[in-house]
Amino acid sequence: MTRTSFADAGTSAETEASPATAPTSFGRARSRAVARQIVRKAGSALVVLWGAATVAFFAQLALPGDRATVILNIRAGQAQLRTPAELAPIRAAFGLERPLIVQYLDYLRGLITGDFGNSYQQFRPVTAIIGEQLGATIALSLTAILFAWLLMVVWVTLTAGRGPRLTAFGSLTDVVVAGLPAYWLGILLLLVFALGLRWFPVLGGSGPEGLVLPALTLAIPLAGFMSQSTRAEFERALEQPFVLTARMRGMGDWGVRISHVLRHAALPAITLSGWALGATISGAVIVESIFSRPGIGSVLVAAVNAQDLPVVTGIVTLVAVFYVVVNLLVDVVHTLVDPRLVQS
Repeated sequence: MTRTSFADAGTSAETEASPATAPTSFGRARSRAVARQIVRKAGSALVVLWGAATVAFFAQLALPGDRATVILNIRAGQAQLRTPAELAPIRAAFGLERPLIVQYLDYLRGLITGDFGNSYQQFRPVTAIIGEQLGATIALSLTAILFAWLLMVVWVTLTAGRGPRLTAFGSLTDVVVAGLPAYWLGILLLLVFALGLRWFPVLGGSGPEGLVLPALTLAIPLAGFMSQSTRAEFERALEQPFVLTARMRGMGDWGVRISHVLRHAALPAITLSGWALGATISGAVIVESIFSRPGIGSVLVAAVNAQDLPVVTGIVTLVAVFYVVVNLLVDVVHTLVDPRLVQS
């Protein structure tokens, strides 16, 4: 074989090898880009958490009155002026005599280690107080999100792309339902389904039946928000070529909508689910009060009335953590699923 033929063979071999190596190089580059994107999002989440914790700390200092006096008055059960001798042990016990920057750094260190301090009123760790009620609130929030998804899927599938009148009616209903106030809706559900029809317990209720009405109170407005964001994507997906292909293969309308269209239209609702978890946890303050349910909402109301600042700060910080962490997880899932979101 001549030298030219050897050179041609080598060039041919390199040309044949390049298609195999190109996907590998692309995959590695994309993996590095995804990793950088996730690190950036995690860094942004930490900054948001630090900002929320800082605002919560300095909000305590902005309240009128001396904190040592507030603590002593809470423990005594009456408000009155206190002497320096009475306040000195309280200042020493809670570290209020130390410089402000030291108090702030100790506060941040405690948050990192899960120590929110001690309750002014109950003389117990805030983490123990919140931990006793957190499970009930999380169960309420997750059930509400599940109900919201079910309501949204059924309503959008029934009304989206069904003609101008039905589509307009569905969009108007989304807006109205999304604006329903939780306290009004909760009382209405209580009057109709608990007092009127007697399908559910009026107050409390430790079983699953006691969870339905509070969860629906949170889920119905949330379903309205999710329907607004999903409807446009749903109607846009109905016009895509893959829908026509599925219909040509003999698939029925409901099969096309559920198996193909809904899967492509659900991304906005997935994004809202991250926000929804924090929203339902904060909305539990009202709902748990209406239905006399246990949870961090009732704990927060009692702490605000008693001026128990460590408990209030702990719950506010915890809600912020839920918001940030869940939205970070949603962003990470989007980054892994949709390569168009990856920034080089």
